[in-house]
Parts: sequence; C-alpha cells; structure tokens
Amino acid sequence: MTGKQLPGRWIITAVAALTMLLGACGDAGDDATPASADAVETTTTTSTVATTTTSTSTTTSTSTAVTASSSSSSASTAPTATASTITTGGGITTLPGEEIIGYVSDGDMLGVVAVRHDDVLNIRALPGTGHPVVATAAPTEVDLVATGRGRLLPGSIWWEVTRGTTTGWANSRYLGHVARTDDVTAAFLADYGTAPEAETLVQLGELVAAEFASIDPPSRIVLTVAPTVGDLGEVTYDVIGIGDDSVLGFRLHLFATEGQGGESFVLRTIEQTLFCARGTSGEICV
Repeated sequence: MTGKQLPGRWIITAVAALTMLLGACGDAGDDATPASADAVETTTTTSTVATTTTSTSTTTSTSTAVTASSSSSSASTAPTATASTITTGGGITTLPGEEIIGYVSDGDMLGVVAVRHDDVLNIRALPGTGHPVVATAAPTEVDLVATGRGRLLPGSIWWEVTRGTTTGWANSRYLGHVARTDDVTAAFLADYGTAPEAETLVQLGELVAAEFASIDPPSRIVLTVAPTVGDLGEVTYDVIGIGDDSVLGFRLHLFATEGQGGESFVLRTIEQTLFCARGTSGEICV
C-alpha cells in the first residue's frame, strides 16, 4: 500500500484533537473491562504501529475503497461545551462534567470500536467510571443508538446511548459512527504486491492491520474477534485513529487459507467496515 498519511486537506477538528488528547490520558478515559474477573489475555490484542510484533514494514496506508467527503461539510463544526442540568426520568439531574453539543445527533447509529475480544464496553447510569453499570456491549456491536447528549469530563468524553430498552452513558473513546462494509481484498493486494503469509492468524492480522494504520498519530490496533480455524481461518482487528477528522478507522475481518504443509496462514479475503468520526451521509463519512 502507498502513503501513510491522508491528504493534507484533512484538518483535524477540535473534537478530533480533543478525543486523541483524552485517549492519551490512560486509565482515566477507559471504560472497557474484562467480561469476567479471571479473564486472561493470551494473545497480543492491542498495539500501535510503532510496537507491532510483526517483522513487516510499518509503513502504513489506507484502502482505496474508502471515500471521505469534503471537510467543508457543516458536520465539521466543533462541539461546544457548556455547564447544564438535564431532565431525566427521576427529575432534574445535574450531570457530571459539561454538556457537549455536536458530533452525535439523536438517532445516530453507533458501533463499539477498539474493545478487545475478551472485554465489554460498560454503559453506565451517568457519565464517568464511578457510576453503576446498567448494560454492557460486546466488542463488535454496531446498533447502539445515540440520544444526542454528550458530556465532557476530565480525561474523557461520554455519549448517551440506548441499547435495546436501556439508556445510559458510554465512553466516546470506544464509539464510532457505522458506515459501509466492502471487500477490499483486490485493492489491498494490488498495493501490497502479494498475499501476505504468517505462522499464526494473530500475526497475519497484525501484519494486515498495520497496513491500514497511521504512525503519526499512532493508531490503536485491537484484536476484536479471536481467531478461529475451520474451512477458512478467521480473525478480526480494529484499526482506530488514523489522523483524519472524518474517517475514524476500520474493522478488518480477515479470511485465510492454510499455507503449504499446514504450518502457516495465507490471506484470502479482507472485509472492511468503515467507522466515521463525525457522522455519515449515506454510507460515507462526513
């Protein structure tokens, strides 16, 4: 693949810059927790391009299948933050932090992003990690519905979402607008030159994910669906944070065949789901 940075016309908006800054704050911004207390991580699940365990080049690129609209769209307006109270089912409630207006609208469909395969995303009664969990969402859920409400807390931004019949607050670090899914195998192979091969599905997934990531800023590369082997090997990685104010990142569902001797895996197909930072128009990012 060619070119690690998207064209210079993509200027990071205030909300994108703020989100990346908050993402660097460590545990203060995180709210993805293991599905069970004794869950043990046995494979490499989260990395940046600079620390990927594969030996392949870390030169990154974006799929030619991705289409992003001009940043002149009205959706690029940065959110504003103001102190407020909000009426809830229990009456007038002063929510933690400051109100954020923009970026999400009532009815927007959001998907969980960059949550490890053995984790869940907590949905809480109020914004912030100190409040009770009212629901959880799996790493690949794509049907959370935004209410349009957002809160800015020290170290994190929270969006109010509805899952099923439950409404609560989730950390925006783990949410993205869901766009389209494409088969990008041909475009990837045309740029890469050959079908990549690796000893394990995890190594193959990291190798491919690194080609969709950026170095500056460093993308989050997360194993969201653990590898399985049947007629075909399968594994899924999220690549989130590519330095674009429109395209948040990608979910890469990889299919692989066994190499000669059955001691390796060779890439066969890449299905790419596009996640957007600010919203969608049809099936493209705005």
